[in-house]
Amino acid sequence: MLDVALLGCGGMMPLPNRYLTSLCLRANGSMLLIDAGEGTQVSMKMLGWGFKNIDAICFTHFHADHISGLPGLLLTIGNSCRTEPLTLIGPAGLSRVVQSLTVIAPELPFPIEIIELRQHKGQTLDICGMRLSVFPMIHRVRCLGYSVYLPRAGKFNVERAHELGVPVSLWSRLQRGESFEYRGSFYTPEMVIGKERKGIKVSYCTDSRPPVGLDEFVKGSDLFICEGIYGENDKLQKAKEYRHMIFREAAAIAKAGEVKELWLTHFSPALIQPKDFLKNATNIFPNTIIGEDRMTKMLTFEED
Repeated sequence: MLDVALLGCGGMMPLPNRYLTSLCLRANGSMLLIDAGEGTQVSMKMLGWGFKNIDAICFTHFHADHISGLPGLLLTIGNSCRTEPLTLIGPAGLSRVVQSLTVIAPELPFPIEIIELRQHKGQTLDICGMRLSVFPMIHRVRCLGYSVYLPRAGKFNVERAHELGVPVSLWSRLQRGESFEYRGSFYTPEMVIGKERKGIKVSYCTDSRPPVGLDEFVKGSDLFICEGIYGENDKLQKAKEYRHMIFREAAAIAKAGEVKELWLTHFSPALIQPKDFLKNATNIFPNTIIGEDRMTKMLTFEED
């Protein structure tokens, strides 16, 4: 099971009812954030998921509307009595940016570990029990798209476990991936657990023109969250100028990528009522939803 919360769906500047960009993913007692724009900690407080279990924060890029909320968020996490390390992930240059921002948050009760993603296309890493993949986007600065995959272990073969004489009390160790010796016999998970089953995939892409290959990167996502800075089709040239996407372009990527559902986000402050232009997306990809702050969804594994 993977819980998804869109903490903020605004771009450029916060509005009274729309905070800046941030996404929260929660699974197995751990939380991963993508971006931390201004207002992130306020929206997170309103959501009620807490702060202590935020184990990693990823950044798409270093424009202020995606990272300016970090210092306050770190202080709030510190006030939650967290002492475990917190991992920050982002493009090259992250260390310098974090060092600058934490001048106003100098005394944190937990260490910060930084991962700079220099090899963008095809790079993956395991974090928070999830498999993180990155893709280079097309913006005015170096920018990354993220795909988060929650794996699902293979099915435990009870009959095989009995045949091998594995005591029931030791099954949980095999399910956790442990190998061990017991009464002269050596047991490994592969003996009783089948191939990995289909997991849950969420893709998140913002602040970019549509790059070649993005549809393959988000392919088969259970949820695709993509920017649509403007809803109007006649704003395409302006979107190109600032290297952003409009609704219909995000919908075209969702359709080509055969995703299950599309959430639009990162709206321009001038786009007061994004729902007025929803048809520009649903005409291309019907299962499109206009993002709202603290909109949540619980994604579950498919039935066997």
